[in-house]
Amino acid sequence: MLYYLAGELFRGRHYAYENPLFRGICAALLCFLMLLFLMPKMIRRLNKWKLGDQPQFDHASLNELTRDKRNIPTMGGVLMLGSVAFAVLLLADLSNFYVRMSLVCLVWLSVLGGVDDWLKLTAGRRARSRDGLKMYQKLLFQVGLAVLLGGFIYSYGSSNFAVVGSLPDTRALPSYKILTVPFYKVGLELSAGMFMVVTVLVMTGTSNAVNLTDGMDGLAAGCVALSALVFMMLTHVAGNAELSSTLLLPYIPKSGELVILCGAILGSCAGFLWYNCHPARVFMGDVGSLPLGGLIGFVAVVTRQELMLLIAGGVFVVEALSVMAQIGFFKWTRGRRLFRCAPIHHHFHLSGWSEPQTVVRFWLLAAMCAGFALATIKLR
Repeated sequence: MLYYLAGELFRGRHYAYENPLFRGICAALLCFLMLLFLMPKMIRRLNKWKLGDQPQFDHASLNELTRDKRNIPTMGGVLMLGSVAFAVLLLADLSNFYVRMSLVCLVWLSVLGGVDDWLKLTAGRRARSRDGLKMYQKLLFQVGLAVLLGGFIYSYGSSNFAVVGSLPDTRALPSYKILTVPFYKVGLELSAGMFMVVTVLVMTGTSNAVNLTDGMDGLAAGCVALSALVFMMLTHVAGNAELSSTLLLPYIPKSGELVILCGAILGSCAGFLWYNCHPARVFMGDVGSLPLGGLIGFVAVVTRQELMLLIAGGVFVVEALSVMAQIGFFKWTRGRRLFRCAPIHHHFHLSGWSEPQTVVRFWLLAAMCAGFALATIKLR
């Protein structure tokens, strides 16, 4: 809205509002302040509705360690995603295709996560299991969204693309077909089928990986904030023809508006951390973790930086792999465990690390991954 208003007031002149990075920073500040001032009211409302978390693990020692988390209100992600949507609607160019698709992604996964949270939180009233939605049910909706967005992105890219490959030893390829490979200048060409496969894997994988990471006070929010910062920079480069050419990255026309989305995610996570740091006063729930991960995956697909996400989101990768390894090892050995508990942050907690120690150390690893991801832009 402000984008259009500023455009009418300053038509034909170059002002700060035209710079997506400036509006991205404004979005970050706006979301941070919204969470800072509105979250206390949200916490009181969640308590009134008796939407308190009841963590249950198949490990007695972990249940003992987390007993003080019972009845802490969850679904705080509603305000997080509400602030992100508000900032995007206020500051981004709503005629931009990628912005509209990001809002579809946000709403779709927020509803999915909200339904899952609601089923878990009201299970006792209905004498049902607290498992919420089955994994296959969540995957069905996540894959459906990824296929929908992937099809639109590929179709839109085929009519709005730039040719990359200006070096003598590279082929000229449409930017929407490029899979950027860290440390490699050229990148790989993807067919339509492979593009869809990559999109599904990235969006569903990132959404679920962030959900798995959301198990300690501040852990997921801090790691998502660092990933959002990385993709805020990468999106700024991808949407700028001159910068992308200089850094040998695919130029994706009109993708620069997603800087506002990344800035909003960064600000909302920072504001949420004010109340989610140890000891947490509120949890984000699946209604926050599923869409936050999905949005980061969406931005990675649009900017053709899916493999960079494996570096920038290194903590999410490790968390997801630890769960898969635990399940695989358990089935292979018929009952033995590779870790004391998975995801792996619980393993370290049970090994003697306090919760704040575990979270801060994982934040440090996430910061190193984020810094390394940005450094790889020049190491090519």
